[in-house]
Amino acid sequence: MTFRKYYVVIFISLIFLKTEPIKAQALSRTLSLDEVVVMAREQSLQGLLARHRFRSSYWEYRTYVARFRPSLNLEATIPDLNRAYQRVVLESGETFVERSSLNSDVELSLRQNVGFTGGTIFMNSGLQRTEILTEGGKTTYLSTPLSVGFVQPLSGFNIYKWQRKIEPLKYEEAKKRYLESMEGVAIRAIDYFFDLALAQINLEIARVNFENADTLYKIAQGRYNIGTIAENELLQMELGTLNAGTAMNEANIQLEAMQSQLRSFLGFNENVNLTLVIPAEIPETEIEFAKAYGLALENNPNILSLEREVLESDRNVAEAKSERGLNADLFASFGLTERANTIPEAYRNPQDQQQVRVGLMLPIVDWGLNKGNYKMALSGHEVVRTQVAQEKIDFEQAVFLQVMRFNLQDDQFFIAAKADTIAQLRYDVSKQRFLIGKIDVLDLNVALNEKDVARRAYVQALRNYWNYFYTIRRLTLYDFVEEVPLQEEYDDLIE
Repeated sequence: MTFRKYYVVIFISLIFLKTEPIKAQALSRTLSLDEVVVMAREQSLQGLLARHRFRSSYWEYRTYVARFRPSLNLEATIPDLNRAYQRVVLESGETFVERSSLNSDVELSLRQNVGFTGGTIFMNSGLQRTEILTEGGKTTYLSTPLSVGFVQPLSGFNIYKWQRKIEPLKYEEAKKRYLESMEGVAIRAIDYFFDLALAQINLEIARVNFENADTLYKIAQGRYNIGTIAENELLQMELGTLNAGTAMNEANIQLEAMQSQLRSFLGFNENVNLTLVIPAEIPETEIEFAKAYGLALENNPNILSLEREVLESDRNVAEAKSERGLNADLFASFGLTERANTIPEAYRNPQDQQQVRVGLMLPIVDWGLNKGNYKMALSGHEVVRTQVAQEKIDFEQAVFLQVMRFNLQDDQFFIAAKADTIAQLRYDVSKQRFLIGKIDVLDLNVALNEKDVARRAYVQALRNYWNYFYTIRRLTLYDFVEEVPLQEEYDDLIE
């Protein structure tokens, strides 16, 4: 029965081996860690989403900038036909007379928002035409060659002033946020890379272990036949061979799953067979906390976000305060106008016209509505400041822990690399000692397990190093290997 199970495992393994020529027909790509990170930034769905988010922020900023540039507009009504009964006063009394008129007008206006006052300056030029159809087609023109004026809120709250403070900060935050997102894409790429790398290592370990177990089992059979080992040891060797075959099959399945995961992330189809080159070295980099924290305060978008939240809170308080008292708007204009029966005459001797209007609104009884809004704004302002102070403390602690962990990773890596080498040598020695009968199968299995654990620990140490390295890059937006800030050609992202 045991030999039957052994042959079943061999048969299953051959099925997997037979599938390899089919895979060989697919496109094979050998990728390093750096290549995977670059591809992830350029091809992954997460990278594409980050670019679209930045483009949205860019056009939002462009909209803000456009508000402070002159706007030229043309408005026209061509035509406006009006047929109705109108009340007229005659010597004999009032009556209703049917009137039909055809009206049209055109106006060209130039407007400019004034940031430091919060008002708007305007300049208009227009022409109106009225034709009374019920009076033999009598036509009249009203021209406004030029009219200039301004509208100025007098409440003390200047929305443009706050926009000038907040909107550029939001756009700068969007730039930093894009760089941060790209580093987040890199971190995910690293995770997927080492998931597949570990799957490759596990399959390599499983194949070697199966081959060794098969060889040792055959040797054990010969030694059992001449009576140098007990049946218990032979059965244990057979069981080890079966377990090795099962582990190899499971490693094959896990490899396919991890390869599919990385392929999907990088935008490859299922016909691409990926083989990874595990980095053998790490850069010798030591990061000072003071430098990292200073760069994080300067570059991290979360810090800009906290500053923006404080400004928005200040704006809300100022707006609520302005609504408590007198609200007033000033409107003033000066222009030239003339009425005539022809267009040339309408522009010949225009007369001046002026208009000044001050609108007031003073709340008399609002049952504490404006006061309540102001108090809520003040309370929200204090909440924001408290939260910002706490988040800055948490941020400093996060940077400190990441720097400390990273600075330990090079030692961890070298220890793991040394342990991997020693564990492999120990297994080779144990295998030779088993072959000459110096140790039993239990000691050999212990050496085998230690070898496999050390190999996986080496890959995990590599993974931790690069994960911490890119996490610090994400916090500081700074490359500590090249000693340069992370940069991007933002104009290229808009195209």
